[in-house]
Amino acid sequence: MGIQFKPEQLKAYFVCGSQDVHGDFVTIVKQAIDAGITMFQFRDKGAGSTLTPSQRLVVAGQIRKMCRDAEVPFVVDDDVELALAVGADGVHVGQSDEQIQRVIQQVGSKMFVGYSCSNLTEINRANEIAGIAYYGSGPIFETGSKADADPVIGIAGLAKLVTAATRPVVAIGGITEASLTPIIKTGAAGSAVISMIAQSDDLKRTVSAMNRA
Repeated sequence: MGIQFKPEQLKAYFVCGSQDVHGDFVTIVKQAIDAGITMFQFRDKGAGSTLTPSQRLVVAGQIRKMCRDAEVPFVVDDDVELALAVGADGVHVGQSDEQIQRVIQQVGSKMFVGYSCSNLTEINRANEIAGIAYYGSGPIFETGSKADADPVIGIAGLAKLVTAATRPVVAIGGITEASLTPIIKTGAAGSAVISMIAQSDDLKRTVSAMNRA
C-alpha cells in the first residue's frame, strides 16, 4: 500500500496529461510538486495526448517517482492496469469508466479509489458503496479541458452535493483562483484543477492560493 488517503490531500489537487500542457509535461508536474500541490492525478487521454502507450507507462513511472519522493499521492485516471503497473497510490474513475465495484475489488487493498459524482442521484448511490475514498464533483463552471463534461452545477450545486455526501468532496471544472474560497466555504475538501495550474504564469502563486483557500 502506498500513501494512505487523507481528506486534506484534496486541497490542491493537480490533474494533468500531455494534452494539457505547452512544453515538457514532466517538467511542469515537477514545478507543480515543488510549488506545493497536495495530490497529482495522471490523466493522459484523448486526441491531444502526445504519448504512445509505451511512453505513457515510462512517463507515469517518472512522475510516480517524483511524487513519492515529495510524499504527494499519485493517482491514475481511469486506467487500472497502468495504476497497478506503476504502483499508484490511488485510481480515479468516472461514472462512464470501468464499473466502480469492479475497480474496488481489483485495487481496494493496494490503493484508494476516487469516484466522479456530478449530481445527487450519483452521490446517493455512491454513498451505499463501500471502499470509495472521495468524490470528484462538478463541473462547477464551464470547462474547456473535458469534451464530454456534465452540466455545470455552480457553487450552489456543489454545496448540495457536499451536504449529501458521506465522503470528502473535491470540486472540479473551470475553477479559477477567485472561486477557491467560495468552494471551500461549501465544505468541499479542495479543488481539482487542470488548466489553472498547467497554464499558470506563476505556479507558486497559483498553488499557494489553493493551499490558503
